[in-house]
Amino acid sequence: MTVVHHRYANVDGQNLFYREAGPREAPVVVLLHGFPTSSFMFRNLIPVLGEHYRVIAPDLLGFGLSDAPPAAEFEYTFDALADLTSGLLAELGVERYALYVQDYGAPIGWRLALRAPEAITAIITQNGNGYDAGFVEGFWQTVWNYQREQTPDTEAAIRQALTLEVTRWQYLTGVADETLVSPDTWHHDFNLLARPGNDEIQLALFRDYATNAPMYPRLHEYLRSSGVPVLAVWGRGDEIFGPAGAEAFANDAVDAEIHLLDGGHFLLESAGLEVAALIQEFLGRRLAAPMQADPANRTKRNGERS
Repeated sequence: MTVVHHRYANVDGQNLFYREAGPREAPVVVLLHGFPTSSFMFRNLIPVLGEHYRVIAPDLLGFGLSDAPPAAEFEYTFDALADLTSGLLAELGVERYALYVQDYGAPIGWRLALRAPEAITAIITQNGNGYDAGFVEGFWQTVWNYQREQTPDTEAAIRQALTLEVTRWQYLTGVADETLVSPDTWHHDFNLLARPGNDEIQLALFRDYATNAPMYPRLHEYLRSSGVPVLAVWGRGDEIFGPAGAEAFANDAVDAEIHLLDGGHFLLESAGLEVAALIQEFLGRRLAAPMQADPANRTKRNGERS
């Protein structure tokens, strides 16, 4: 079995927790988690990928076991989280790597790619949007209302996303067999969300999410011009980022590979083995072949399951 290490690194005065596995000389895969979880979401994937790759999965500041300075003392933005992630990778001597992004991990990953496009060897997006398409209005309207105007009503509405009920909903919605998802997951996340002061951290990031959409045109140009290999593997039942968010990558990524699987927002919980197999096959083939940026090769390989 692959040995997984649990480590801390100090970056710009902040202690960041990360999980690491695999040979140090192997190609690197960086796993970036979303809201409201942490690198805990990758606990089963890391040993599988670690057989052939050096895998690094950090907890974002304010999440998991990383430091969580109060929002009054640290400006929580996606730019700031990307800065810390970049600093961690530099501390670990990582110069080139494949990205796995999910939810909040996506806008952080896009920032890293746009800052240093030559560093990215491949992109795997699992329910992590990079387009206006795919935002499910039933969930996001509350976020958009709060971004436009912070009032007692809009804040009360968005605070529902910090409850145990909604955390459980994120894990189970779209999953046909709910017994596949351990209740440990949503209780683990909720206990971290419920820490004193963490609510203000999450509210700051809900507000700052508005900075992500203006970045999308630059992301799309990067996908077109770089020819970076892209695998979009998506839980088709996600009521936060719908399947259109996955399909949109075919508009710009060269020969994007798109797989819509039965499952929800946290697809690894119910289809982890299938996702791991797709990633291993994708990385094994794509990292061994040169990237091509010929738009004529831009096709959509749809592995959609019925």
